[in-house]
Amino acid sequence: MGSATSDPPSPTVTASGRTPLTDAAETGLKVVVVGGFGVGKTTLVRSVSEIRPLNTEEVMTQAGVGVDETGGLTGKTTTTVAFDFGRISLNERMVLYLFGAPGQERFWFLWDRLFSGTLGAVVLVDTRRMDDSWYAIDRLEHHRTPFVVAVNRFDDDRARHSLDEIRQALALPDDVPLIDCDARVRTSGKHVLVTLVDHLYQLALAQESAS
Repeated sequence: MGSATSDPPSPTVTASGRTPLTDAAETGLKVVVVGGFGVGKTTLVRSVSEIRPLNTEEVMTQAGVGVDETGGLTGKTTTTVAFDFGRISLNERMVLYLFGAPGQERFWFLWDRLFSGTLGAVVLVDTRRMDDSWYAIDRLEHHRTPFVVAVNRFDDDRARHSLDEIRQALALPDDVPLIDCDARVRTSGKHVLVTLVDHLYQLALAQESAS
């Protein structure tokens, strides 16, 4: 005997491998995924997207030597040179459009344009390269864009800093959600996005109460 569930039925996948947008979809939210170089932004977009994601990854060449900081990134052979794009339906009515920003400093000029029209953001953090998170947090605060911070735990991370230690290191206010994730796992990535939507909802309620 099957158990009851409130989740919507699984969407039909077309022969092209794309999941069509449901007729009931009425709310689309633009979300950006930012963070340092090699932190897992492309992986997160790929793992949660219900359509074939648009990627602008290119093979890293000698031109990036001495420009892109690859310390600690074993096996990193490609890099995003524009942005990643994907889509995920959280329920029958709400759809998130995901934009993954390139992490290298030479592509930071793209960020301000990507932030245009964005309602919220995910900052991915690699605790092996914590300093790489500062620019993303600074730009989001500058644009007054609400965000959550997701710690992408890598298998070779021996330090295993606690979330409290990470919050202190990043000087994150208590009202900024901070959670663990595995960017490779769809359920984990979806949990990050649900956390962001819940955060945006709570901020909207607080603003409505104050007005």
